[in-house]
Amino acid sequence: MNKPTILVVEDDSSVRSLITTTLKAHGDKFLTAANGEMAVMMASSHNPDIMLLDLGLPDIDGVEVIRRIREWSNLPIIVLSARSEDSDKIEALDQGADDYLTKPFSGQVLLSRIDNLLRSRTLLRLSLIH
Repeated sequence: MNKPTILVVEDDSSVRSLITTTLKAHGDKFLTAANGEMAVMMASSHNPDIMLLDLGLPDIDGVEVIRRIREWSNLPIIVLSARSEDSDKIEALDQGADDYLTKPFSGQVLLSRIDNLLRSRTLLRLSLIH
């Protein structure tokens, strides 16, 4: 089975490194972006299978990244954020995020959420074909 390509959008280099180390150990392919504008550009030009998105980016808010991507794509998006208020979670999910993990989180939970989201998307595509 082909491994998915995961776009990791995180401005904090130590957190980005932790995430990519986890993905690498799992054998996943990944791309990285350190800000929202780069994330939108990479999502459109590289067509990743899933995006892991921090909300607190230096240029534009992660919720704005979700809005922009939802204008043209149904790319699966998992928010990874230190924002733990229900209102932040609701806003991200209402704008089109598929899942929301509050930092800190374990690598195993992250991998499980990625696998689950990709599996459900694959099952949905298969049911639409038949």
